[in-house]
Amino acid sequence: MKTEKENALSRRDFVGKAAAVAAGFMIVPRFVLGGKKPDGTSYLAPSDMISLGFIGTGKQGRGLTNSFLSTGEARIVAISEVYKAKAQLTLDKIKEYYSKNAQAGTFSDIPVYNDFRELLARKDVDAVVIATPDHWHAAMAVRAAQAGKDIYCEKPLSLTVKEGRAMVDAARKYKRVFQTGSMQRSWPEFRQTAELIRNGYIGDIKNIKVNVGPPPVPYTLAAEPLPDGLDWAAWLGPNQPVNFNSELAPPLSKDVFPNWRLYKEFGGGMVTDWGAHMFDIVQWALDMDNSGPVEVVPPNGKDVQALTYRYDNGITMTHEKWDWNNAIHFVGTEGDLKVQRRKLETTPASLQDKVIGETEKHVYKSENHYKDFFQAMRNRSKPVCDVEIGHRTASVCNIGNIAYQVKRPLQWNPKKESFKNDKEANALLGRDMNKDWGIVI
Repeated sequence: MKTEKENALSRRDFVGKAAAVAAGFMIVPRFVLGGKKPDGTSYLAPSDMISLGFIGTGKQGRGLTNSFLSTGEARIVAISEVYKAKAQLTLDKIKEYYSKNAQAGTFSDIPVYNDFRELLARKDVDAVVIATPDHWHAAMAVRAAQAGKDIYCEKPLSLTVKEGRAMVDAARKYKRVFQTGSMQRSWPEFRQTAELIRNGYIGDIKNIKVNVGPPPVPYTLAAEPLPDGLDWAAWLGPNQPVNFNSELAPPLSKDVFPNWRLYKEFGGGMVTDWGAHMFDIVQWALDMDNSGPVEVVPPNGKDVQALTYRYDNGITMTHEKWDWNNAIHFVGTEGDLKVQRRKLETTPASLQDKVIGETEKHVYKSENHYKDFFQAMRNRSKPVCDVEIGHRTASVCNIGNIAYQVKRPLQWNPKKESFKNDKEANALLGRDMNKDWGIVI
């Protein structure tokens, strides 16, 4: 039997331990427990955080790691990268983010896989971010959908029309949420553009000019020595072998966007690179997200001076230079509208800040492209730039490049996604991929 002194010591020990436990809970970061931040928004408990796998960590991928982490709704649990130095640079950037943002938690080791299929096999990956060159998009996205992952894939969505349709089909078959990285749909100047056009504020649209740069060229660069740590066969993936050149995968000493996008084997030139942004806004403004043009006519140096698209409502859109770079000029019967990133000009000028009424036409409102993706994941709904939308925009770009290549007018059926009576042009809607990495298209 304990003495009174022993009982007192036991009580003190118990109280001390209880206090230590309480103190331990007091110092657990608020974001671990949930609740409200000082600004009134909610912290997410770890069980509510979305676990991301990143496939491709070049310049665009590195930027996206910050965009997703900054939402406060996600953690990165795995990376797939075939260029070791770029994977390490990305890990360093993620560590730096946590060191500067203590409220986000602490950095945990992130495994790096050379083969993205190992990342897809992880049960703790909720969604993948695909930020690879365009020639890989479809092969990775289809496999990601099959693996049960939700998908954020960079624009342009696909290298060919048939690959884009395969991505849509896979997302629908496996019931995946799929956001295309056309983040301009989450920016106010482009949402204002779409709503002004849809509500007829510049009258009936007569024509549209889109300035986004030239189509691609065949790959002809000279061979260069492979850098250490780059798995070139894995970089090429579904493509046929070609020689390495650093324009395709620049060294870390050159902090630039790589030029693979200029060559038709890997990208669609500026027609798809910037066109995936600007043609996308035209599609949105014209309410053509599930359709597209019905004709595309290449320039002939005579009566047609610029690549010209025609929609079935008679509206024409040209791919041509005008005063603003990477921008759109809508011309209507009662005014016009010019839009570029961070810049919107209208005639009449009052339209620039026009408040669209509650009873007027509105488009899907997203103010953060990455949060919108996460919200769609939680709701199991379509995000602001669903895979079908991304596919339709990429198709506009891709059929334009086909018209440039065959050098003749083409009649396009957006329902059947084929050209009328043109075997050569239809053959360019897909491409051959190797047996190791290719998919059925």
